Amino acid sequence: MTEKEFNVVEHLDELRKRLIISAIAFVIFLIVGMFYVKDIFLFFMGDLDYNLIVLGPSDILWIYFHIATIVAVAGTIPVAAWQIWIFVKPALKPIERSVTLAYIPALFFLFLGGLAFGYFFIFPNIMKFLIHMGSDLMANSFTAEKYVSFLINMTLPFGIAFELPLVLMFLTTLGLVDPYKIAKIRKYAYFILVIIASMISPPEFFSHISVAIPLILLYEISVLLSKIVYKRKQREDSITYSEEPKHS
Repeated sequence: MTEKEFNVVEHLDELRKRLIISAIAFVIFLIVGMFYVKDIFLFFMGDLDYNLIVLGPSDILWIYFHIATIVAVAGTIPVAAWQIWIFVKPALKPIERSVTLAYIPALFFLFLGGLAFGYFFIFPNIMKFLIHMGSDLMANSFTAEKYVSFLINMTLPFGIAFELPLVLMFLTTLGLVDPYKIAKIRKYAYFILVIIASMISPPEFFSHISVAIPLILLYEISVLLSKIVYKRKQREDSITYSEEPKHS
């Protein structure tokens, strides 16, 4: 086996190790989440003005699993980010290591911030709009499975979307992303975000717009922050290049 092939195998083994650790962390947080599903469910359902019903035992299992999964995802994000950082650390410059290390706690808090934005802003506004729309036609009584599914669809995508600025900044720091090229495909990105918004929101115009606008704003913020990182990286690279000794 050549040295190049050995290095590839070594990197794949290291990557497998990091993936296994992340998977184990997910399972552990999933189990922990199962123990706190009741408390989380009661928190989300505390001020409801309508009854939630279940149509069968499988609905209860579905609710437990999905709430625990969100807990597992939230808990695994910093662990997975740490494992990724360990994997790419040898290829980073000292200044890049210190910068990227600061991204790890930010990923966790941005995910929670996205969930909070979806839960406290997007979800109640769309819920009130839909309930008001049907108030003269029918009584409000939802199944717990449908309600939790709707709640997840209105919050989880924002938890993931709020990670986008940091992910783009991280990839820009590594030199893997050029924000100016991303900005050039803005119209295609808008189109994709509108499609995503229509897929995760109820099938009516107000919900689509309520979800699409925050996603588009997150895209623009991501590009802006990525450009700042890109310019700073260029300045640092030019300074480093100018300080290197010239050989005749």
